[in-house]
Amino acid sequence: MRRVLPLKIALVSLLIAACVTINVYFPAAAADQAADQVINKITSGAGTTPPTGYFAPAREEQSPNFLALAANGALSVLVPAAHAQGAETLNVSSPAITRITSSMAARFGELQKFFASGAVGLTKDGNIDVRDLNAVALPDRATVKRLVSEDNADRAQLYAEIAKANNHPEWEADIRKSFAKRWVATGAQPGWYYQDDSGAWKQK
Repeated sequence: MRRVLPLKIALVSLLIAACVTINVYFPAAAADQAADQVINKITSGAGTTPPTGYFAPAREEQSPNFLALAANGALSVLVPAAHAQGAETLNVSSPAITRITSSMAARFGELQKFFASGAVGLTKDGNIDVRDLNAVALPDRATVKRLVSEDNADRAQLYAEIAKANNHPEWEADIRKSFAKRWVATGAQPGWYYQDDSGAWKQK
């Protein structure tokens, strides 16, 4: 019984220290890399193979330790999972992400000609929009509107699912920002239109 009290005190102290010192931050560089991976899958039409995701490296084996095991179990309940500082990539390989990526990849072939004509452009918030309906033949206008609506629905789900897959749903807005930037940088071809920060249309 005398050994139990010191163990309990040590465990409580460890939990308090962990809660104070853990600093969860948004890994912008990792998000940009994840965006490039997903965008490449979509624009190459390959969306069926999950991109390589981030998984924490295995720790060096140590002898079982009751206090460490107990602390780890308690921390997993009290503290949300967070990527360590310096993580190289985010996890973008969940079934939901793969399904959405495949859907967008299948649609991209239809959208591509409307991007090329300037009828559709990339928006500043990571979506797409009809920029010039006059650039679309009358029989195709309903199709363009449908494609844009469906793609934006997938994009919203994609950003939310990536945040969820990394145990940080609060990162959704930041992930959307990363994708908005990377769609222009790596997803758009020369001549495609995109919105700058003010919402004005520009041509790449």
